[in-house]
Amino acid sequence: MIALYGRVSTEEQATKGYSLRNQIEECRRKANTKEIVEYVDDGYSGEFLERPALTKLREDVKGNRITKVYCYDPDRLSRKLMNALIIDDEFRSKGVDIIYINGEYADSPEGKLFYSLRGAISEFEKAKITERMSSGRKRKAQEGKIVKNHKMYGYDYDKEKAMYVVNEHEASVVKMIFHKFVVEQIGMNSIAKELTAKGVKTKTGKDVWHRQVVRQILMNESYTGDYYQNKWNTEGMIRNKYTDNPDNKIKMRHRDKSEWIPINIPQIIERTQYEEAAELLKQSRRRYAKAAVNQYLLSGLLRCGTCGNTMVGTKTTWWGKPHFIYTDRKSHAGAKHPGCVLDIKMEKLDEEVWKDVEQFVYNPELLFKYDNTKDVSMELKQAEKLKEDIKKAEKGRKKLYSLFAISDDLDEEELKKEIVELQDKQRKAEERLMEVEKEINKNKNDRDIDSIKETINELISKEDRITFDVKKSLIRVLVKEVIVEGKEKININYF
Repeated sequence: MIALYGRVSTEEQATKGYSLRNQIEECRRKANTKEIVEYVDDGYSGEFLERPALTKLREDVKGNRITKVYCYDPDRLSRKLMNALIIDDEFRSKGVDIIYINGEYADSPEGKLFYSLRGAISEFEKAKITERMSSGRKRKAQEGKIVKNHKMYGYDYDKEKAMYVVNEHEASVVKMIFHKFVVEQIGMNSIAKELTAKGVKTKTGKDVWHRQVVRQILMNESYTGDYYQNKWNTEGMIRNKYTDNPDNKIKMRHRDKSEWIPINIPQIIERTQYEEAAELLKQSRRRYAKAAVNQYLLSGLLRCGTCGNTMVGTKTTWWGKPHFIYTDRKSHAGAKHPGCVLDIKMEKLDEEVWKDVEQFVYNPELLFKYDNTKDVSMELKQAEKLKEDIKKAEKGRKKLYSLFAISDDLDEEELKKEIVELQDKQRKAEERLMEVEKEINKNKNDRDIDSIKETINELISKEDRITFDVKKSLIRVLVKEVIVEGKEKININYF
């Protein structure tokens, strides 16, 4: 219901000629509707708020019976500016618009002051609300809780715990995307097409995947378990929806990293795989626009059995001649594990792995006759070796702690450095042990032989002969990982 409010005091009627009839008629004309309730205080001073009609109007606004109020000008509500502001704010806080008819009032000194104060109070309240909300969100984040559900693919949001929980189906898709991109070296567009063809739904329930959605997943560091809040500064962006000119829009920007609030969430992707994906994304334009300068058959599949580092292909020079090798060395800035300096000739390793894989290319049925306990036995041995490395690291640290406690002659900084290195080695061995134990417990007999045959036949039929690219794809269909145990021994883990 729409309300009209009018007021006039006895003094005003006598000295200033104010007319209630004129006020009501002007309000009715402006409202332009018959569904109107009139609230009229005849002969009441505007100095006080205790007036019968105004009191009833305020009660009806609080009771949500009024949707809009028409009034001739603010001094009809009260002659005191602060009282008029209080009532104006009271109505607007209930979602009730209050419209003043007297246009001249807005141009008067009183009117300018009224609207200036109302605007200032509104801005002040808005700023206080924003500050309280921001402070509350920061406090919540500092308590290790997720402030807002960003509907991240791979996770569901537990509202009671304010935490992300793994969505097993979506997490399996995330793992597949990283595997295809990093290990199989399939482009983002092809991955998106495959997901669409398989009928996998996006987070919003759409049937079609786009390259950019796949890219966003590959770029999302949160899948490693490291999630940051208070990362983006969105101050002032709310006004963008009222601005058509793109030059006037405020862009979202990063806060300084010191202001980010880290939160631990369930991990889906290993950090090493995320970092490999990040590196490949940097090179994606070159990688997918033209052939790579140097091609490595086993890229993304190799791991050193001693230190656990992934092995990458690289070009080196011996006696002035170029040679291609796989190495576990990590010499880039910030590398935590430099590796155990294992280098092996690319040609030798490629040939050995392909010879083993080739038997399954033409006879995939052998995968099911293949003694799966061979893989499990190999992984059990690897697990035992890792456990031994962990014990050695623990024992070494205890010795160093004892030396640190009883000796005054040793270099304190050097001892600390050695302790940290052993802690690092132990942590990495423990992480690798968890991975190996997962593989041991994994059921390896749930493969679809028809699907494998179809994929292999499709790859072979593309060319008259098995080219380098076909070999590379075939290996990635069948091989999960190649563990290099020194220069003479390799272990191939099949899917």
